Amino acid sequence: MLMWTAPMPEWNELTVFAIALAIAIALAVLLVALIALPFRLVAKRTGWRSAALGKVRRPLRALIVVVAVWVAVASTFPVEWSDWEGTVMHGIQIAAIAASAWLLAGILGFLFSRASARYPMDVADNRVARRVNTQIAILRRVGTVTIAIIGIGAILLTFPGVQALGASLLASAGLASVVAGLAAQSTLANVFAGIQLAFSDAIRVDDVVIAEGEWGRIEEITLTYVVVHIWDERRLVLPSTYFTTTPFQNWTRQGSELLGAVELDLDWWVSPSRMREELRRLLEEEPLWDRRASVLQVTDAVGGMVRVRILVTAANAPELFDLRCNVREAMVEWMQRDSPASVPRNRVELVEALKPERPRAPGEERDGLFSGSAEGERRQRDYTQPLPVQRSEE
Repeated sequence: MLMWTAPMPEWNELTVFAIALAIAIALAVLLVALIALPFRLVAKRTGWRSAALGKVRRPLRALIVVVAVWVAVASTFPVEWSDWEGTVMHGIQIAAIAASAWLLAGILGFLFSRASARYPMDVADNRVARRVNTQIAILRRVGTVTIAIIGIGAILLTFPGVQALGASLLASAGLASVVAGLAAQSTLANVFAGIQLAFSDAIRVDDVVIAEGEWGRIEEITLTYVVVHIWDERRLVLPSTYFTTTPFQNWTRQGSELLGAVELDLDWWVSPSRMREELRRLLEEEPLWDRRASVLQVTDAVGGMVRVRILVTAANAPELFDLRCNVREAMVEWMQRDSPASVPRNRVELVEALKPERPRAPGEERDGLFSGSAEGERRQRDYTQPLPVQRSEE
């Protein structure tokens, strides 16, 4: 009995390669979906942010696709394209190294994001949170730069010419390091200063400082520079070495509570007791006052003016600035309304020129310490007579 069978289609190598490549990409997409499903379930339960997961999800997809393409190319690459096989495999190898470095940087960023989320900065007492977030930001940049340098070095080592050059570069590494150190002395100093600032706790992100005579808030700390957000919306960019070599004021080093002064130069007719009563009444109605301290003292009374100093406290620097302005304005209005005699004024007294009772005669001597009187003459002899000489019996 004869049976007829349909002839099998002949697949050329290029068709097989295309099919294998499509299957590899489809399997890679399926594997990415299977891996992403448990991550999404865990993210919903733990409250992970999608932006943080995106740092890991995208490089993981890229790495899986590159590995799948690598397997497909290594197993089904057409023989007729054998001249291009080495170039294609080299390109895939470079892509795999880049994707791996990207994945490591994403995992590092995700871990640091989770660590930073444990210390929120939108709380009242965030001193520890600001210190931890500053250190995390510096470590994240250091880790990212390190991974990038290692990845670029690994990619360069895949080229045969660079491998041959490596031995000669290592032989001259001592001289090159000296030259590089001299050329990048300021840059390296800023890098080390940035790391020192991150772990010395001298400044933290969101600290209120006075630098270069400007009052502002630390907005960003990098390895080489620090950005200060000034109160009038300007940005002051300073090198990291500035905060390690130049004195500056940190208003939130231990806490945000501050003590501020309001000074007024008033007339001598001012009544400090009435001013204290008015200050007490004013602060009781002032929401910016934190009720820690309120003092009114007369600190000076010379030159025709009486200097009155008012000390008040507030929870932070912005509230203290507004509180000082409110107290100064209220005191000025009170003096204009209830105590006009306290307003400073200048007094001028007109007197007639006085003539001496008897003019001094020509040649008349004036009484002095050592002349002009009997006591002066005696005092002069006591200080100017020759000293007696003591002779021995011999």
